[in-house]
Amino acid sequence: MREEEIEKLRGVIRDCVSKHLYSSAIFFADKVAAVTGEPADVYMQAQALYLGRHHRRAFHLLNASQIEELKEWDQCLLMLGDAKVDEHGNVSDTKACNTMYLAKEGEDRDMNITSAICFLRGKAYEALENRAQARQWYKAAIKADPLCYEALECLLEKHMLTSEEGQNSLLSSLLTFYADGPMHEAQYDKESIVEAKFRELEREDSNIKPSEQSFVCTLKNNTDLLACKAEYYHQCGEYQKCFELTSIKATSLDGTFPPAWIGYGNAYAAQEEGDQAMSAYRTAARLFPGCHLPTLYIGMEYMRSHSFKLADQAKAICSTDPLVYNELGVVAYHMKEYKKAVWWFENTLAHVPSSSSEMWEPTVVNLAHALRKLKRYREAITYYEKALALSSRSLSTYAGLAYTYHLQALWLKPDDQFCTEMLTLALVDESRCGVPNVEPRRSKLFI
Repeated sequence: MREEEIEKLRGVIRDCVSKHLYSSAIFFADKVAAVTGEPADVYMQAQALYLGRHHRRAFHLLNASQIEELKEWDQCLLMLGDAKVDEHGNVSDTKACNTMYLAKEGEDRDMNITSAICFLRGKAYEALENRAQARQWYKAAIKADPLCYEALECLLEKHMLTSEEGQNSLLSSLLTFYADGPMHEAQYDKESIVEAKFRELEREDSNIKPSEQSFVCTLKNNTDLLACKAEYYHQCGEYQKCFELTSIKATSLDGTFPPAWIGYGNAYAAQEEGDQAMSAYRTAARLFPGCHLPTLYIGMEYMRSHSFKLADQAKAICSTDPLVYNELGVVAYHMKEYKKAVWWFENTLAHVPSSSSEMWEPTVVNLAHALRKLKRYREAITYYEKALALSSRSLSTYAGLAYTYHLQALWLKPDDQFCTEMLTLALVDESRCGVPNVEPRRSKLFI
């Protein structure tokens, strides 16, 4: 069979799959794979079998894809082979039959099979909690085919890239590819995988109950499935089952979910459990080196224990988060470096899209406190009044404003008898109920 005829048959197979004519796709894919024996054609046949629900036949053609669904990650890696990858995503010891697809670009710009295999290896290593290897294989998948969006999504959403890698090396190469590559020329008319899956689900028997064993035997820990089951129980009025299902720890369901680990640490921090909070934050920092929030919250805990020198490391990871600037200002204030504190607080407000939000009222008060320490009373009063406009029931803001007015009066006339007497009466009165705290406050933000 000539190459032109084989290529036409490949186009027929892709067209059948896009139109959900899976039996026809299986027939033609079997013939093409038998003639050529190329990995890409075998993979196409396995895909047609999988979509046509011939899972046992697909299992023998492409075991790794089926084992992925069953979460047998060790066996998956064994079948994928022992190829090596370095930190830059360069694959070595790869079979020649795979490397030939590395630079191959058909007229349709199909996804590279080498990239798919690299992505599957990365997914397996991530499930086995070997994030270093997973990161390298994801990078190899993108290097093999920059159109492999799944690998890029895993690297970015799971914070596997440092800020330098994200901005300089990997993303810049992607931008170059999209600017010069076939993205401007290729036109894609294939239906999205999500839409195809939804259409398949619509054809399922509507009488299947979520509680049946066949429904959950291999997907019992799938978070999407658990969410659907919880909603099903809630709609049926079975609230106890819904509560039991949703009471499972988020970190147990998905150990690579950054907000879960940070929220876990925040919960301990709110209960003054510093050691447990630090443990959760350190775990998050280790798992997600590209996320600055764990380091930021570690700094907050160091501040609570007055270890100020260890609290200013988050800025190196993310220099654009206003919360980082606010916390560095609090560190400087506690170290009595008031000019530096003012500079940090002003930069915080400069990085906030809208400083008139009540969310950032503590930062405005912090700036007023620092200005008061520098005896810049008029500026301090301006910021205290701005803070009151954002939150009119803040006790510490009123106390700081009153104290600033008093200091301003004594600054104008240190021996003023009335101010001295009023201060004495105020101190006697407040000593009975305690003086409100006017120290800098951290912004009450979460994740």
